[in-house]
Amino acid sequence: MSERQDIDGVLRDWPYQTGVISARLVRARDGREVLQMRIELGVLQMEVADRPDGQKPHGAPTYLAWIERRAAKQGTGFTLSEDECLEIDREFLQYYHRRVCFLALREFGRAVTDADHTLALMDFVAAHSPDQQWTLSHEQYRPFVLFHRAQAATMVALEESGAEAAIEEVHRGLEAIRKVFTGQEAEEQFGQDELVGHLNELKETLRREYEVGPTLAEQLSEAIAAEEYERAARLRDEIAQRQKPKSA
Repeated sequence: MSERQDIDGVLRDWPYQTGVISARLVRARDGREVLQMRIELGVLQMEVADRPDGQKPHGAPTYLAWIERRAAKQGTGFTLSEDECLEIDREFLQYYHRRVCFLALREFGRAVTDADHTLALMDFVAAHSPDQQWTLSHEQYRPFVLFHRAQAATMVALEESGAEAAIEEVHRGLEAIRKVFTGQEAEEQFGQDELVGHLNELKETLRREYEVGPTLAEQLSEAIAAEEYERAARLRDEIAQRQKPKSA
């Protein structure tokens, strides 16, 4: 019989908790950093960059990278096959698991990167899907992914640039979600959306905790709405000045 290979000790020392995303970053035997997620039936282990399962489909870092190259070579009219759809679904799921783990661990920069990958997958599906129903099965999650991205990007901005930049990041996230809603009732649906409500709560929490008044971008919007064009021009100049990279 081969040397014992069970993970009883790992499971015993890291109990599963219902309703909690339990994740940790650890070092593998070869020294590389890996991400682990405790699930009811064991532990998922993921790579922290490129594909979570560490595979390189057709030599590419991700399946999306490979299928984008294939679509570019074939040109207009490229449509995904059934097998390709299954492979894309696999990558969707893997990136979902890793994204929620990164959020739980407050690895916000990495969560933004994974959200962007998922959104790029959705865009590719929308452009090359063989079936509208399959497209909708992914598009229904776009607001949720945008919400995760906005949360993570807001915290990155808070850590790197301060509360005002973080509030502006919330605004960008809200606008991205707003574009998902279409039709005559779009504005009403947007206003009643639970994820939108959470982002607005985050924005107001940042205002209270960091004592931030109207941001420059908010003041600019108000000036444009009031047709105060000279004030708007000054605000644009100030925003541009702030966005200039600082010299070393």
